[in-house]
Amino acid sequence: MSISDRVRVKDVRMLSAEHYVLKSVTFDYRRSDGAWQTLNREVFDRGNAATLLPCNLAARSVVLVRQFRLPPYINGHDDLMIEAAAGMLDDETPENRIRAEAEEEIGYRLHHVEKIFEAFMSPGSVTEKLHFFVAEYDSSMRVGDGGGLAHEGEDIEVLELSIDEALAMIADGRIVDAKTIMLVQYAALNIFR
Repeated sequence: MSISDRVRVKDVRMLSAEHYVLKSVTFDYRRSDGAWQTLNREVFDRGNAATLLPCNLAARSVVLVRQFRLPPYINGHDDLMIEAAAGMLDDETPENRIRAEAEEEIGYRLHHVEKIFEAFMSPGSVTEKLHFFVAEYDSSMRVGDGGGLAHEGEDIEVLELSIDEALAMIADGRIVDAKTIMLVQYAALNIFR
């Protein structure tokens, strides 16, 4: 039995469509015991995105960004977020989008980006699938200062850190962004071994 045999969408109501889309969905779900149960969930659709961790093997360093994020602030995080560069796909392929984001956010034109996996970051309520990339970088690939696009509200600081410092920042709570934790730990296990 496929999942589509176990789900019957009964009603979809738009709650908001300002910056992203928030819907209320009522559906019937066939439980493991065969009984049908009616449920209602709010679903946040922000589109899919890509994220990237540039790695310099010789220097044992990575490039991250620091920026303000309203949702963590509202949830009590009184600091800027340290993150891997990322961006919404906006009808572009994940590889093309992450190359553009690398130039916009961190100021590097990367030669080869490698997709390592995809993941749903908050599948209980958010439709977003994130495409994860790593890439080698060195100083010759620097084409600008980065910093993001001011007209999109971006005010990004570029950070070049050793892989050991990035891991320490996860351990002591300075890095609390899930995508970044996943990428830094992937790099520690698979790239900087």
